[in-house]
Amino acid sequence: MSNRHHAQRHGNPGDISDGLPENRRRWAVAAIFTALAMASLDTAIANIALPAISADLHVSAADVVWVVNIYQIALVATLLPLGALGEIVGHQRIYLGGLLLFTLASVGCALAWSLPSLVVARALQGLGASGIMSVNTALVRFVYPGKMLGRGLGHNALVVGIAFTFGPTIASAILALGSWPWLFAVNLPFGLVAIVIGLRMLPRTPRAEHRFDFLGAALAAACLGLFITGIGSAAHGTALLVVALELAAALVLGVILNRRHADHPAPMLPMDLFRRGMFALSAATAVCSFSVQGLGFVSLPFYFEDVLQRSQVETGFFMTPWPLAVAIMAPIAGRLSDRFPAGLLGGIGLVMLGTGMALLALLPDNPSIPNIVWRMLICGVGFGFFQAPNMKAIMSSAPPHRSGSASGIVATARLTGQTTGAALAALCFSLAGHEGATLALALGAGFAGLGSVMSFLRLAVAPPRAT
Repeated sequence: MSNRHHAQRHGNPGDISDGLPENRRRWAVAAIFTALAMASLDTAIANIALPAISADLHVSAADVVWVVNIYQIALVATLLPLGALGEIVGHQRIYLGGLLLFTLASVGCALAWSLPSLVVARALQGLGASGIMSVNTALVRFVYPGKMLGRGLGHNALVVGIAFTFGPTIASAILALGSWPWLFAVNLPFGLVAIVIGLRMLPRTPRAEHRFDFLGAALAAACLGLFITGIGSAAHGTALLVVALELAAALVLGVILNRRHADHPAPMLPMDLFRRGMFALSAATAVCSFSVQGLGFVSLPFYFEDVLQRSQVETGFFMTPWPLAVAIMAPIAGRLSDRFPAGLLGGIGLVMLGTGMALLALLPDNPSIPNIVWRMLICGVGFGFFQAPNMKAIMSSAPPHRSGSASGIVATARLTGQTTGAALAALCFSLAGHEGATLALALGAGFAGLGSVMSFLRLAVAPPRAT
């Protein structure tokens, strides 16, 4: 049965590959991007709130970090299972369900009376965020017409860039006016509005006929959860044996899941998609690029404060140009990706990103403010030039009926790269001490170089027909 007939069978008239009519598309995009902004802002907001939460709940700094860790584990562990479920029940249902859970869990966070209650609410919030992010790019694919997909993904990246740029400022402003529970309570009105709009405007996407494999979902969640926990454990200096056991267990579970789904029409670990050269190279390039981001965002604050002896206020200012440049460049690169190959645009962007990281590592002892800012801008411009074209390459190289799994890989590659980068930055500090930040920046330049090579290799790969 064709995708078009399949879509019509499930009540979605017309060929949804052509996207939604313009007026409905605007409302659908408003719902999608509102939820994405909420989920993206939440990470920055929670980080800012940790000291206040620690003091209010009378817990140690080491314990309160679980407020961030449990959210990330719940998010990463369930991305692929929820993406696969979206292919069966409809991406819009997973998205709206995730948004509803995220909104209700935000209220739970605001009402938390102890660290355990807050951690439970944050775990549910992470699960809700996974519902949003696992099918986010899949929905964008069905909302925008094919000829505008790059533009839509550029707008998607713009929303994330703005959230990361202004998230700390928004969090600081809320904390200046009220207590930390308000950081979570503000999600309620925005979430409810997005749900109401989404119920009416989001498209009903094609649904696969195979059943959902609950045991496979549990294996995938355990595999990804142990993998991300192992990387995080390495970053926090956990005993090498514990890290090795966590990563080994993740590998074993991954092998078991892969064998279980060897003949599955839509495996939860989408090895069928990784057999497509364009998809595999684009996913690997994404991991490299977000590893660079992780290395940069963890090491640069230490670099500015410990090496360059700048204040916390100055450090906050210096960190802003990167995400701001990403937000500006993302829609531009998205439009260009509708005309030029992702391999070319992504390769150029990663060359710029690597150049910016190398220039930061080579900063003189007492650089001027402009000398720092223009280097950060190069990093942001390069990363922004890469992001939207690469997302388009991943989504376009997967068949429409596998959009959920492809969307899950987009989010998984991002979070895996960021976590890996953070772990490598911690390793650099443990190996090089005071010079660890410089080493991390240099390593980031190397990762960007590797990513650019893989991106340019895509120019030699014929993209498969996404049918």
